[in-house]
Amino acid sequence: MTSSGDLNGLRILVVEDEAAISLLLEDMLLDFGCEVIGPAARLSAALDAVAREKVDIAILDVNVAGEPIYPVAEALAQRSIPFVFSTGYGSAGIRDAFRDRPVLQKPFAQNDLKQKLLIARSKGA
Repeated sequence: MTSSGDLNGLRILVVEDEAAISLLLEDMLLDFGCEVIGPAARLSAALDAVAREKVDIAILDVNVAGEPIYPVAEALAQRSIPFVFSTGYGSAGIRDAFRDRPVLQKPFAQNDLKQKLLIARSKGA
């Protein structure tokens, strides 16, 4: 089991439609010792991953290929899986029902990502 300040060994679902950001996230997560699931670049692929994979935490781009991410957020919440929103628009664009979730503002640094993941993990789902 990982300690509260450690992400090593966690399975992180990445839902992101921009290839460059997906690669950046994957590199950062691998540096933390995480196992990356995805990246899912479409809503349907993300929903499939939530249904089929063991996920410890997810990183959700708020807008994936023109579709809002909320069906995936709802599926994760139903399974008590914590998640972080990733957006270039800030927390103002997050639906009220999910305003309590951590928001990673693009562009972000590796330390920002780690802190948001740790916050999501500590809060649980």
